[in-house]
Amino acid sequence: MVSLLDLKKQITGIKNTQKITKAMQLVAASKMQQFQKKALATRDYVTTLLNILSNNLESFSDCSYNVKTDSKKIMYILYSSDKGLCGSLNTKLFNTLTRSKKWQDAKEKELVVIGKKAFNLAKAKNIEVKKYFEAIPEKLDLDSILNVSDFIITSYLSGEYAEICIIAPHYVNSFTTYPVVKTLLPFSNEMVKDHVGHMEIEFAKKKADFTIFEPSQEEFIDSLFENLIKSLFIQDFLQLKAAEYSSRMIAMKNATDSAAKIVDEKTLIMNKARQAAITQEIAELAGAKAAMEN
Repeated sequence: MVSLLDLKKQITGIKNTQKITKAMQLVAASKMQQFQKKALATRDYVTTLLNILSNNLESFSDCSYNVKTDSKKIMYILYSSDKGLCGSLNTKLFNTLTRSKKWQDAKEKELVVIGKKAFNLAKAKNIEVKKYFEAIPEKLDLDSILNVSDFIITSYLSGEYAEICIIAPHYVNSFTTYPVVKTLLPFSNEMVKDHVGHMEIEFAKKKADFTIFEPSQEEFIDSLFENLIKSLFIQDFLQLKAAEYSSRMIAMKNATDSAAKIVDEKTLIMNKARQAAITQEIAELAGAKAAMEN
């Protein structure tokens, strides 16, 4: 049987852990709100860009960003966190990729990962990783954005890939996040529906009678597509962070609640043990007194 001293030490240790998980829960809640606001703020801008490109799709039908190539290879870009303690977020993202029909049916495919956890999961499953983006700062800087977006653009324009897909979390609210598989390139109306559909924003398709490009159509298209790729990366990264801290907040809340429950159980056991010890002492004293009187 565990001694009273050991029970007291266990309760003290659990309470100390509970303080840590509570602090982590509060920090995660604060950061979640920050990234939530940023992620939602980017959606209108991204939707506007998609609207402009979709409405003028016929004007640049020969654009290198929407021309189909002879290649059959597909690049998958998998988002994940660098840190753990965020529930099943990373596992769900990885399973969404590997269990998708598109991934399983693809004969030629390559995986690019953003975040340490996806890299570790891929390594554990013996899946080769072509490119690994690690430790992207939460406060996105221009170098980090260009590092990813330039890699995506260069890879697609090289003609090596027929399609580039992304697997990232779609953030709805603090308690609702789900992984989605979306086409990033080539650009098409189906690709627009992939992104806008998950945003749950009313998307109006308007046909322009004419379009004036300034300074030139080629420069306009290149600039617009570059901004689109950067914006989609920023949006998905912000949603990833919002989902990560949301999952961590919930995980730490569950850990805090579990610690409180264990403390109550241990305290009850300790009180029962103390009461049993007191009862035993009283019984021994009563027995000794009776023996002395006899």
